[in-house]
Parts: sequence; C-alpha cells; structure tokens
Amino acid sequence: MNNNSEMIVLIDNSNTRTKLMFSSDGGLGEEVLILPTAEVTAEALLRLVGERSYRGVLVSSVVPALHDEFRRAFGEKTRFLTCNSPLNFDMEYSGGATLGADRIANVAGAALMGRFPCVAVDMGTAVTFDVLIEREDRPCFIGGAIAPGLSMMAQSLTQKTAQLPVVDYSVMGAVIGKNTVEAMQSGCLRGFVGLVEGMLQAIAAELGCKPFVVATGGDAPLIANYSAFIDKVVPCLTFRGLNLISELMFLERSTKKSRT
Repeated sequence: MNNNSEMIVLIDNSNTRTKLMFSSDGGLGEEVLILPTAEVTAEALLRLVGERSYRGVLVSSVVPALHDEFRRAFGEKTRFLTCNSPLNFDMEYSGGATLGADRIANVAGAALMGRFPCVAVDMGTAVTFDVLIEREDRPCFIGGAIAPGLSMMAQSLTQKTAQLPVVDYSVMGAVIGKNTVEAMQSGCLRGFVGLVEGMLQAIAAELGCKPFVVATGGDAPLIANYSAFIDKVVPCLTFRGLNLISELMFLERSTKKSRT
C-alpha cells in the first residue's frame, strides 16, 4: 500500500492485543501490526505507524483507560467508534450507549456480507454473539449474548485452583480424560464448543430459522474445526467493519468541510 495523506489508520484495541491496519482509497491493506494491550502507550503507537502519513485514525476500543494514549499519539485526527458513529446498519437495541465498539465493528463487517439473518461470533477473551436481521431491505442489529472466552475459561481453572496446571487447550482428545491434563483439555475445549453450539442453536430457535454464522477472533479457526454450526471464518471481520465505518465517517467530515 502506498503511503499517502488519504490513508486511514484502523485500530482494534482489545483486552489482550491491540492491532493496527491501514486503509487507502477504501481498500483494506494486508499488513497487520500487533502490540500487547498492556504495552500500549502513545510512543509505542507512533513507533508502529512510523513515517506513514494519514488523514484520520479510527479506534475500536474496549479499554477506556487507554483512550488518552490514543489521543496523545494521534491528536485531533483520533476518532473513537461508538453507536453514534455513521453505520451501515440500523439498531434495535436499547443498550446502544454501552455497546462495545468491537461488537459494533463486527456487526458492520457482518452486514457487508449480505447474508441474513446472520450471527457474528467473536472468540477472543470473551465470546460475543451478535445477531443481524434484514428489516425493510436494510441490515438491523437486534442484540446478542456475551460469555467467557476459551482462554478466560481455561485461565480461571489454573488461577482459581491450587493444583490444576497450565495446559494446551488446542488439543481435542477423548471426552473421558485419563489424567488431569486430558480432563482439563476435554472440559475446556469441548465445553467451549458446546457453549458456542448451544448458543447458536438457541439463537436459531428464537429466530425461527438457521442463521448464517460468521466467526472471527483468535480462537475462531480452532473452534470452527470442531463445529458444523460455523459457516465462515473471517479473521479480519472487525477491520472490515472498521474500514467501512471509517469511509462513512471521514467522507462525512470531508463533505462537511467542503461545504463550509
């Protein structure tokens, strides 16, 4: 991607990792820069961006304590994604003011796929289920669910008990484990797959039909290997949504500026 003043910096600030991508002329670049969220500072962010020139920065953040670092790094070019941002979907959700920015971006990315009803499942520190339907020929977000993610589930076993070890949860062995490690792997991985499939079944029952299910997040490829309920894994779903919203947001700003 060429460095130019039309570039937009897109940032996904989650609880565990903070990722940056770059958009130019509406196209999402391939480069993904990653910083542990615990290490996010204005200086670290500026080092990641380097000498690139850009006209705006759109941040999807679920860590409000870091907002000042983003403002310190990017100044007046910084915009934070909220339910009041220009969106490509309508919202029938009474909790819009507290809706996480990552969920907003995921819904925007899922809406771009044009498959309704749709459930966007983000498998990170937490796992979120966000439901889109089509209402009067327009995507409409109607709500969802939040549960602990696989890593949170696994870490809680180790941190809250005296004898259970840290194990690799990417291994799917027998249901009946023959030792402590196998038992933990079975309980966490199979249990998490069961959580995901149980939620998707319940959502389908409430909708009255099977939805199209798109999964994203660090554990999505792993869980998709064991679940027939997931139709598509899109690793950059959040960034697809951010990219679309950034175009609406900065285009709107440019239009207003040209009118004044």
